[in-house]
Amino acid sequence: MHVVVGAGATGSATARLLADAGERVRLVTRRGAGPVHERIERVAADAADPVRLAELTAGAAVLFNCAMPRYDRWPSQFPPLAAALLAAAERTGADYVMLGNTYGYGPLDGPATEDLPPAPTSAKGRVRVRMWQDAQAAYDAGRVRVTEVRASDFLGAGAVSPFTIMVGAAVLTGSPVSYPGDLDAPHSWTYTGDAARALVAAARHDESWGRAWHVPSTSTAPVRELAARLAAAAGAPAPVLGRMTPAELEEIGRSDPIMAEFPEMLYLYDRPSILDASFTAKVLGVAATPIDEVLDEMAGEHAAG
Repeated sequence: MHVVVGAGATGSATARLLADAGERVRLVTRRGAGPVHERIERVAADAADPVRLAELTAGAAVLFNCAMPRYDRWPSQFPPLAAALLAAAERTGADYVMLGNTYGYGPLDGPATEDLPPAPTSAKGRVRVRMWQDAQAAYDAGRVRVTEVRASDFLGAGAVSPFTIMVGAAVLTGSPVSYPGDLDAPHSWTYTGDAARALVAAARHDESWGRAWHVPSTSTAPVRELAARLAAAAGAPAPVLGRMTPAELEEIGRSDPIMAEFPEMLYLYDRPSILDASFTAKVLGVAATPIDEVLDEMAGEHAAG
């Protein structure tokens, strides 16, 4: 049996992937949400409660952390949630696989590789680094086997990222786009299904533990190109894109607490941001899904909705 915490796009994809492979899955969320599957048991529980989570993890082979608090509440809510998950893995003996991201690397002049030291410049980046360092310390002390799979910005049906929120939704409805980053900077994009495959592959590989892995990118296309390809996939009008100024972003943030968190992460979007996953692809054998398949999925979701 495996326990997956979080039923967002990646958590749900991970649960389905395991269940389709014949594994029993316990999917833990606050409201008991998630995909319906004969081998998925959906449980409503507060994963930040270490006692309850340990009860739900007892007997599990692997605990997958795919949970994420609301973006503007990371500093206050992520540390206790991560601590509860780590404690549950330690108490039950389950292997612990974390879904992470690139925030801990800070601004880079070249591709991010898995062996880069942490250098966060943002509050959210420091939260991510602390989560990983606490887990790594537990691994080094022999208390748990842990690994982290790091993704870039998500694409796919149900994915939540700056692109899906600020660009994709507007493109699919034929509305103008205002984007606060460089529209022509290469950028790594992670398909949620590939993230799920990387999480499962890491959980099954003997060399996974005590280190991080990168999800192979479905594309490194700039936002302008990606938007045009999404429009073509959906049969939508050619997108009209403009660049949002810092002052405009600040104004939006006054009334939108999620957008208010974006300025400190602009370094990821105002220059090339590339995730090097060649080592992960070689060792774990995970390959990226072709971008056209991902865009067709996003267009299909919009048409169905």
